[in-house]
Amino acid sequence: MSGGAITAWAVIGIVGGWLAHPVLESWRGVAPVVTWAQPVVLLLIAATLGVTAWITHRQLQVRGERIEAHQAVNRLVLARACTLVGALLAGGYLGYAVSWLGYDANTAAGERLVRSTLAAVAGIAIVIASRLLEHACRVRKQDEN
Repeated sequence: MSGGAITAWAVIGIVGGWLAHPVLESWRGVAPVVTWAQPVVLLLIAATLGVTAWITHRQLQVRGERIEAHQAVNRLVLARACTLVGALLAGGYLGYAVSWLGYDANTAAGERLVRSTLAAVAGIAIVIASRLLEHACRVRKQDEN
């Protein structure tokens, strides 16, 4: 997956997250609340992808085992999809966090800023773990033994 595609999805997320605050606040009267569940769930997803990448790397690269073709394709598709979605989420939460800069940090705005920032970091962790999984799915060439 190219860095340009990942960057494009992240930029789309940043713009969408930044616009979510004023648009939804004017439409619904209140901005969306970011709870602790969002960053925690995203971190769990990143951890799951990381463990899958580690297992795949050990199977294919270290022990030289073979896995079923459909399993390899499934893992590769999962890695690529999670890379794009992780970039979109990281950008979205980062944009939402930036939209709260300048507000009183001792109010709900401060909580939204902190939790959105943590969710953005978790989105970046998803991108990293997904890229590791994609790399682990590569098949060694015969002359690399």
